[in-house]
Amino acid sequence: MIMNRQQSDRGVVLTAFISNNEELPAVSCSREHTESHKMGQYNVQRSRGPAAGKSPHQRCNSQESLDEKVMVDYFKELEIIQHTRDAEQPEDVQLKVPDEGEQEEAWLTEAGLATLFDESATDGEDSIVLLSTLTRTQVAAVQRRVETLKQTLRKRNKPYSVPDVRDIFKPSSSSENTADVTSPERSLGDTPEVQTLGNGAGPDAHGGGADSETDINLEVSFSEQALIYKEGLKVAQPRREADDRLPDFKVSQDKTGQTRAGHLSTEDMKKVRRLVVIEMSALFDTCGIEMKTHKALKMKVRESGLFGVPLPTLLEQDQRRIPGTKVPLILQHLMSHIEEQGLDTEGVLRIPGAATRVKAVCQEMEQKFYDGMFSWESLKQHDAASVLKLFIRELPFPLLTVEYFTAFLSVLKLPTKKQQLQALNLLVLLLPEPNRDTLKALMEFFQRVIDHKDKNKMTLNNVAVVMAPNIFMCKGFRNKIREQEEFAMATGTANIVRLLIRYQNLLWTIPKFILNQVRKQNTENQRKMNRDRAVKKLLKKMTHDREKTSDKPEKNTEAEGFIRVQAPQFSMVSMAVQLTDDLKASDVLTRFLTQERSLTVKREDLCLFETGGNIKERCLDEETYIRALLELNPSAEWVIKSVHHAQG
Repeated sequence: MIMNRQQSDRGVVLTAFISNNEELPAVSCSREHTESHKMGQYNVQRSRGPAAGKSPHQRCNSQESLDEKVMVDYFKELEIIQHTRDAEQPEDVQLKVPDEGEQEEAWLTEAGLATLFDESATDGEDSIVLLSTLTRTQVAAVQRRVETLKQTLRKRNKPYSVPDVRDIFKPSSSSENTADVTSPERSLGDTPEVQTLGNGAGPDAHGGGADSETDINLEVSFSEQALIYKEGLKVAQPRREADDRLPDFKVSQDKTGQTRAGHLSTEDMKKVRRLVVIEMSALFDTCGIEMKTHKALKMKVRESGLFGVPLPTLLEQDQRRIPGTKVPLILQHLMSHIEEQGLDTEGVLRIPGAATRVKAVCQEMEQKFYDGMFSWESLKQHDAASVLKLFIRELPFPLLTVEYFTAFLSVLKLPTKKQQLQALNLLVLLLPEPNRDTLKALMEFFQRVIDHKDKNKMTLNNVAVVMAPNIFMCKGFRNKIREQEEFAMATGTANIVRLLIRYQNLLWTIPKFILNQVRKQNTENQRKMNRDRAVKKLLKKMTHDREKTSDKPEKNTEAEGFIRVQAPQFSMVSMAVQLTDDLKASDVLTRFLTQERSLTVKREDLCLFETGGNIKERCLDEETYIRALLELNPSAEWVIKSVHHAQG
């Protein structure tokens, strides 16, 4: 990658040339291109229609319905952003594409497989367990990167200890008994069957029914589903929906409950992230789309204040004031202020505040916000919205991260809307927790704005078009783009924001197939620990009676028809609940509330947790059926805690 710094009347511009011909995201718009000229070209492009002979998935299949009137707001927003940046001339974020081989090493490290190229890595046992749970498409993703790394080292005549992929995926004794996971050795062959986590479903479970285009299956690997689609087992062609009428995707009901991002322990979320890294690459590989990640070079950033401060730094200073804060306090206050007084204001996110007032407001906030002296009563709604947008785009590193910025832009290359959502789901889970939580808070806020569209005239399209440049054209990205790319960039980013808003309840969910793989890893680790304990007992020559006591089978509460629920934070430390087929987590909480007399927290702040067995800790969806979950995790224990305590 070659970078040139060009001096212009508006500061330093970073231009990047990438040897593999991959374009960096188009992220700026020069002032010389007037809005009317842009919209004129946009009309010309629309009048030409789709290229002859191209199937729907060969075009950017989400651009047709964002009409000229809506897109005018996009370029108006770009002009506003450019005006506010003219005098600032901020330092640019410099992107770096890893050198050949570095990309694969970084990927394997992030996937928890560093031992495949670095014998000194400390997670060797975890890597073996992780590999034993992979599906055939996930195996292929690992194989591809291991082989690429080996070839790179060979070309450089460097010594390497990268094992042969056939040795990596030899079945181990622990994986031979794994009936519910694709056998890695078997996946190297030409067998057409697809083994899946969970219920051993066949092709029909991958979405082959009449309504498959709107059915979201979270039990089967997304990349496995894409492979079946690609292999032609799926005969139905994707239905093209107008973007102002996005499909109502349906998620199959799972009695073991949905798992939201943030509802797992830190230890299990680490496993989730490693699996998502592999699954994300497997999905893009299966669809034949190259996905490159970037690294941000170190740059000087503000270490305190409100605007232009990295998210982790901002949250650290907020958490010193309010422990457990997950979304920046300044952003929370801005959203609350708009909701309290401005949701019915016409064009609340579209019409800008006065530039001089907005600048003065930002300066006053910097001085008075943390002292509680800022006068929120005098803040006009359009000014508040402008400050909110400025906060987002002034983050020194993009909300969608430098690493996965281009991956978000590549989502629309996937052939179906369903696969685009699946990719977005995985990308959301790959975001660092501060970015993921802040993005979710914004999407929820945007939806509340849209809920008042009859009065504020802000539809889903309007909000997405106005917010897209603020999210994607973030501070520091000054890469010039070709004029003919501006419209694809505009409609593409707007459509990604639309998907994030419209399907946020799905996108922040951990797919069950990923969670099942985590459970399998935990089971294998537990078996190893039990074996180690047995060895230690023999070495210590424990007495027969002690061994007999320790080996006594655990009490089977299910057989007795009851479960024991612990509540160590509250006066009623435990209670027995009768187990029935229709007992849900919500029923357990209701029973607890009727018996706990000194409760000081709200119902919505309570959560029933599944702990132990094949999961570390999981906050349960209230629609979880307890008996169904016991079948999945027979050794689980049940604990009621406040959500704040669990997440803080």
